[in-house]
Amino acid sequence: MRIIVVGGGVIGLLTALECSLAGAEVSVVDRGAIPNPEATSYDRHRVLRALHPGPAEAAAAIEAHHRWAEVESRLGSSVYHRVGALTVLGPGEPEASATTFAELPGARRLSARETAERYPQLRLPHGSRAVLERNGGVLIADRILAGTAELLAQRPGVRLLPRHRVTGVEAPFGLVRLADGTVLRGDAVVVAAGLWSRELLGPELSGGLTLYRQTQLMCAVPASTREVWQRTPAIPSFGTAEGAWLVPPVGDAPLKLSAAVACRPVERTGDRVAPREVQTRLVLHFTSLLNGFRAEWIERAEDSYYLADRETHGPVLGQLGDNNAWIYAACGGSSFKFAPLIARSLAGRALGTGPRVPTGLTAVDHPVPMPGELAVPEHPRASPAAEPQAAPNSADTAATSPHHSTTGVAP
Repeated sequence: MRIIVVGGGVIGLLTALECSLAGAEVSVVDRGAIPNPEATSYDRHRVLRALHPGPAEAAAAIEAHHRWAEVESRLGSSVYHRVGALTVLGPGEPEASATTFAELPGARRLSARETAERYPQLRLPHGSRAVLERNGGVLIADRILAGTAELLAQRPGVRLLPRHRVTGVEAPFGLVRLADGTVLRGDAVVVAAGLWSRELLGPELSGGLTLYRQTQLMCAVPASTREVWQRTPAIPSFGTAEGAWLVPPVGDAPLKLSAAVACRPVERTGDRVAPREVQTRLVLHFTSLLNGFRAEWIERAEDSYYLADRETHGPVLGQLGDNNAWIYAACGGSSFKFAPLIARSLAGRALGTGPRVPTGLTAVDHPVPMPGELAVPEHPRASPAAEPQAAPNSADTAATSPHHSTTGVAP
């Protein structure tokens, strides 16, 4: 069986690996390098945690822990640092349900006093509580992508085609057309092109997707405190109205800081230079949350982009016509932690075996119908996203909830 995978991000690469391990011939094509440094999933680190609002999503996150351990074993390198995950509940924020909490392995509730004693480097909101997941941690994203691409390159029957722009997909015939005139033919097609899905979908079909731009601060902690910070758990929520979160410096990766308020809708991708006013807002906020934090810690401030469904603020999976062709059209900003589950589901659909077990992720388990043919205009330009709207916030999307994040690079 021949599978064509479009996209050199984490979803595309892990899907290709699943198909190859099942015995299929696989071609991976990307408009950039493989892995593509411009992909949404290309980053220094991402958070893995199990605490989520619904039991199905929490169960999916727990399963993702096991699947990431498998990925780490296949890569033969340390890409999953189990430093724990600390979710802070601000005053008035609800606790996890007893049912959900009971399903979290190695989790315990901490009072404000216990949290302060354990992590004196943190200055948390008065009256806050926290949940510590010992089994949470940090994924080294760029190493995962590079390692998976290297593993694919070594496997028989796998062909990597970097720097080839896709101009069309004809699902009924299993065709993928490239800008240089090349036509690839497969028994199944999986498109996981991230931000560039909009070009294939066109304005009419991509109108339900919103493009977001997120600013994050990459920091070098003082040498005298580095050991303390390396033992700090990932913090997907500080329990503040700003939706602040933190990824600790593990391995050679920096301390990363950002917040939901640093995420805003934009019409198109552009440079990755962080606006000064957004940087300043983040610095002021983290000065109030981290003891000893100074602007001098910042090595660089950078922006990233991601697509999300306008209504759910999550990912979108579409089936192209009635054919064995699929497009993972938007990541929703939180796909990375679920990537092994998503990839296994996509591979099962492409191989014809079907998803043996539902992932528990609604968008992945219930694809939406899309046209069987997609094409990029002859002279494509950066297609506009949906009309700008208010950035996600606690009032409409629970972006600052301790159990949920809608930001593209947030945990």
